[in-house]
Amino acid sequence: MNQTEKALALAESIGGKNRLNCIAEIDETAAEQAREQEADKQDKLLAGIPVLVKDNIDVKGLHTTAGSLALADNIAREDAPVIRNLRRNGAVILGKTNMTEFANYTTEGMPGGYSSRGGQVIHAVNPKLSPTGSSSGSAVAVAAGIVPMAVGTDTSHSVTACAMFNGICGLKPPAGALSAEGIIPIARTLDSAGAMARDLTDALKLYSAMRDEPLPELKPLKLDGLRIAVNRAQRETLPGRRKRFLNSLLKRLKAGGAVIGEVDQKAAPEMVTIMRWEFRPMLEAYLKKSTAKRKTLAEIVAYYEANPDTMMKYGDTLLRAALDETPGGLRGKPYLDALEARREAVKRVTAEIENDDAVLTTGPTSIMHFCGLPTVTVAGGKKNADGVNEAVILYGKDECRLYEAALAIEQVMLKMGGSGDESKKEKSHFDRFFLAHFSNRSCSGLVF
Repeated sequence: MNQTEKALALAESIGGKNRLNCIAEIDETAAEQAREQEADKQDKLLAGIPVLVKDNIDVKGLHTTAGSLALADNIAREDAPVIRNLRRNGAVILGKTNMTEFANYTTEGMPGGYSSRGGQVIHAVNPKLSPTGSSSGSAVAVAAGIVPMAVGTDTSHSVTACAMFNGICGLKPPAGALSAEGIIPIARTLDSAGAMARDLTDALKLYSAMRDEPLPELKPLKLDGLRIAVNRAQRETLPGRRKRFLNSLLKRLKAGGAVIGEVDQKAAPEMVTIMRWEFRPMLEAYLKKSTAKRKTLAEIVAYYEANPDTMMKYGDTLLRAALDETPGGLRGKPYLDALEARREAVKRVTAEIENDDAVLTTGPTSIMHFCGLPTVTVAGGKKNADGVNEAVILYGKDECRLYEAALAIEQVMLKMGGSGDESKKEKSHFDRFFLAHFSNRSCSGLVF
């Protein structure tokens, strides 16, 4: 069996609706793609590696629905540029993954991993846990070992926090590093495709293969002299077990010679405005080029409200607000003010971390996504009380410098073995805290 045959077998046995429900659609040409890669003797970055793709990214001949039955007729005519690059680098596109509907921009209170088209994605480690989102199916497919790598999208933590909750690695590149063409958007100012894998080396390989030009060679920075800023925003609200894990990690980094500082970089409320004002025009720009019957947000909202049994299980508050509550459109004062606030935040945040190799988050914050900074999730060897690998989210000003710092931090984390022994009460508090904040659209978490 080659890698694709193994992945297809696992997708059928554990990826479907009767198990993890992370697979939306399998590409019938996957086996043929794999044979072509075996016959091709060129040394390609992802030669023959099966990759799954989130269902808001165009893959020629497959559906692109963003999890919504309102777009069930949308068949991609062409690959999105990031998919073309993956094929050029030897990847086998295995199929599409389920996701939170419209990348969690359908309604407030929708569970992570739920969509009208796909149903509920199930966490790979513990079915009682939320898979979060919105790149739920991609994260679960990697965590379950169906594929070594998967593509997600991230407006605010849909790759990075989703990876953390599933105990894998995730990478969101800096704003504009990857083409957004052929991807159903929320807000182009904030959106990016991203990479998900079991370890950071594979996530970097996948990201490099998605780019027009590959990354330069990356090596872990030396711990001695590594400069890490700890973002203390909301740190005081962390439960004890999370504090102990982070303190243990920082102690190990300091023992290796890392220099630890602090910053306080909270979430920016203007992020909500940018998403609301950009969603309609940017969605409709995608739909105009698509094969979808419904070409406007008004038609989509009308479809939801005309079909409450299938489409309104959790409502459509975000879709409706984007339709009705965006005066002036992209020339509206609230939107222009939010963009100005973002420009000022970029100046302030990057100046504060100018001399740091990486910033380590503690409590939830979306400031890195607001500013378009590269962000990675690194998973280690220690498991929490649920059996999920502990992980941290890092961001920085300089892309390659961040990745090399993250590789060094990953080496330390992989040596932190063992499993959590904290009480179920404390574990439940941690889960409630993070899920509440990472799905709160008003401030800190913003998982889209």
